[in-house]
Amino acid sequence: MDRILDMIEYEIALLNRLTNAISPKLGKLDRSGYILLSKVIDGNPAGINEIAEELKLNVSTASRQVAALEEKEYISRTPDQKNGRISLITITDLGREVFNSVKKARTDAYAAILHNWPKKDLEELESSLSKLNSALVLWNKP
Repeated sequence: MDRILDMIEYEIALLNRLTNAISPKLGKLDRSGYILLSKVIDGNPAGINEIAEELKLNVSTASRQVAALEEKEYISRTPDQKNGRISLITITDLGREVFNSVKKARTDAYAAILHNWPKKDLEELESSLSKLNSALVLWNKP
C-alpha cells in the first residue's frame, strides 16, 4: 500500500507541474481566476465568503482574487439587497467571453492529449478524479 501511495503522490505532483506548465498557453486566465469564474459562470451571484468557503480559501485570498478579476472587468460587485454590507459577485459579459474561450482551449488541449484513449479509460479517469476531488474536500474540512 505504501508504494501505491508513493506513486499516487508522485503522479499528482507531476500532474500539477505539467498542467501548470501548459496553462499559460491556454488563455488569459490563471488557475485561480478560472476556478473563481467557474463558480459564478451560471449567473448566480455569490458573496466573497461563500466563494472562499467553496474554494477552501481564506477570505483575504478570495478578496484579492476577486479584486484582480474586477480590475480586468471580468466580474462586478453589487450590494446584496438583503444585507448591504455584503457584495455579490457577478460575471460580466467580458468575463463570460474570456472564461468560455479559456475553457474551450483547455478542453481542446485535453482532447488532443487524450485523443487515443478509449472512452472507457476516459470515463474511469473522470470518475477517479471526481472521487479524489471529493475526498480532498472532505479531508480538508475542519
